[in-house]
Order: sequence, then C-alpha cells, then structure tokens
Amino acid sequence: MSVFNDTQIAFQDKSTNQLRKAYWMFKAIENPTVTNLGINALNFTIKNNFPFVEGIVRQTLFEQFAGGETREKSMEVVKKLFKHHIGSIFDYAIEGKEDEATFDHTCEEIKQNIKFAEGNPAIPFVVFKPTGFGRLDLYSEVQSGKELTTSEKAEWEKIKNRYEEVCKLAYEKNVVLMIDAEETCMQDVVDDVVNSMMEKYNREKAIVWNTLQMYRTGRIENLNEDLKRAKEKGYFLGYKFVRGAYMEKERERAAAMNYPDPIQPTKAATDDNYNAAIDFVLDNLDRVSGYFGTHNEKSTELVMNKMKQKGLANDHPQVYFGQLYGMSDNITYFLGEKKYNASKYLPYGPVKDVVPYLTRRAQENTSVAGQTGRELGLIEKELKRRKE
Repeated sequence: MSVFNDTQIAFQDKSTNQLRKAYWMFKAIENPTVTNLGINALNFTIKNNFPFVEGIVRQTLFEQFAGGETREKSMEVVKKLFKHHIGSIFDYAIEGKEDEATFDHTCEEIKQNIKFAEGNPAIPFVVFKPTGFGRLDLYSEVQSGKELTTSEKAEWEKIKNRYEEVCKLAYEKNVVLMIDAEETCMQDVVDDVVNSMMEKYNREKAIVWNTLQMYRTGRIENLNEDLKRAKEKGYFLGYKFVRGAYMEKERERAAAMNYPDPIQPTKAATDDNYNAAIDFVLDNLDRVSGYFGTHNEKSTELVMNKMKQKGLANDHPQVYFGQLYGMSDNITYFLGEKKYNASKYLPYGPVKDVVPYLTRRAQENTSVAGQTGRELGLIEKELKRRKE
C-alpha cells in the first residue's frame, strides 16, 4: 500500500470542476495515437494563428501544466503551493527557437528569475535548459571536436558568457541555479561547462547544480569522478536526478550512427541506477546535495526511508524532491504535508510559445508506463470521495 494514496491531501487545492476538467484532459491523452494526432494538429493551428485555438489551450493544457504567462502572474500559484510547504521552480518554457536574440532574451529572463527568487523561500531554485542559451547543433559540434568556423567560435563564446553571467549572479544573490539535462550528443560538453562553473562558484556551498539522466549508462562512474575532482579542488556538488526524456531519439540515433546505445538496457536497470544515485547523495552529504526529480513512488519512498535510517530531518537542507506542476500531486502534497523539501517545476511563458513544451508533457504522460492511468485513478477516487 503506497503512502501516496491520500487523494484528500493530493487535491486539496483543486475544486471539483477543476478535477473533472483534469480528468477529461488526462483521458484525452491516454491514447498515444490520438495524442500524437492532436499534437500535430495543435502545433499546426498555433503556428498558423487559427482563431480560438489559443483560448482552448489556455483553458486546458496550459491551465493544467503551466503557472501563468509571466513570473508575476505565476505568483498566485507559487503562494498557493507554499502554503503547503511546496516550493516552486520557475521554468521559462520557451522551446524550439534558435536565434541569438531569443538566446539573449532567455538569458535575461533567467537573470530576472534569479533576482526575483533572492531571499524568497517559496522559490528554492532557478532553472534553465542549455538549448535556451545556444544551438543544439553547435553544442554537438563542440562535443564531437569538429573545427569551428570563426563565426561559430564567436557564437560558442557567447554561449559560455551566458553561463558565466547567470552563474555569477546566482552566486551573488545566493540563489541555487539548476541546469537541465539535454541529449547525449551535447551533454558531455554541457557537463564540462557546468563543472567549470561549479568549481568557480561552489566554494562555500552548492550554488550551481547539474542534472543527470539516470537512464543513461556511465552516470555513477561520472558522479564518482566528479566527487574525486571536487574533493581535490575543494568545491561542492549539487545535482538534480531524473530518469530521462529522450529514450526513443537516443536509441534511433545510436543505431543510425552505429555507436553503443547510451541508454540502460531495461527499465529495471534504470531504476537500479537511479537508486544508486540516491545512495551516492546520502552517503556524501559532506560534499553533495541532491534534488530527486521523479514521479516514481518507489524511488521517492526509498529516499524517505534512507533519510530516516540515517537520522536526517525531513527538511534536511541538502535533500529536495520535485515533480512537474500538474502531475503527481499525490506525491508532492504528501511530501509537503510531512515537511520534506517538496517542490514543483512551474513552467511559464506566453501560451503560444509554451505549446511545444505542453505537447512534450502530453507525450511524456502517454509514454511513461502507467502515468496517465495513475492520474486518472487518483482523480476518480477523489471525485468519488467528495460525493460520499
């Protein structure tokens, strides 16, 4: 029997009408074929400015999975969550644009988020995606060792400068900055940049955090190398751990380009890898902080049990839990109720620009085994409870 089954706690902020709407939305994305057809149609209509579509998205996917169109408008959600001991992590969810003006704008947005989060316990982290600061193809070229053109070298310097600017500001404002993970074709070079930022800014504590996708092979080995280097050079490490988000794409690329599959062979192997990361953090708290981003109840419970075994307080300042806004409220609200460091990833941005993010969420819900069914079952249970 899972400890995360109390729907009264999970949905205490949701009205019955909101629950019914969420139920029909999860029902609609339960079928992968329907979801993919719907996503293609949605992307087409948004791109071509069809009337009314934006309004429909605002009332459905956006309302379920996003905080608001701006960080200021999202504060209503932030305050509501914080009443339940749940922090919010602003995620500027603009995806799919690859021009310098957009990268500069995203960098500025992250800086504003850092200033906004300063001294506010309701916003424990600020986050950004590496592809928000530069082109995926350029990262890949740098990683592969390709000789860059003069203009590409200048472009790469701009990317590194954006990292420097946000990491320096995070350090000055004492705000923890988390860098998300990307595809393997560019992740090694991201790790290199982030590790150099950690070495520079994590001298007193972990301000700059990296993200590790535990469905990948070689992650525990990487962690041990990072720890060895951090001990030698005298700095602290912070990590967000996720299972991963690009499995089909990674496997297809590996097969097409004839290199070893970088993904764990089975779901069980991924779970074992994730659980090994839990031990890595809890066994090295003198140097390491961890954020466990997961919708997996077993992994969450494992962290809780191991914390208890080690005599750690529920709200130990180096152990965080996180789920995406609009999903797995049964986990987040339970953790908040028990005063663990619970948090939600809270995407925001103009409705039209956030559609690629929202459709990715819908697809992930469909592809994660049992996730949509789990959401539906919990909503059904709560609606039934409210009728009794």
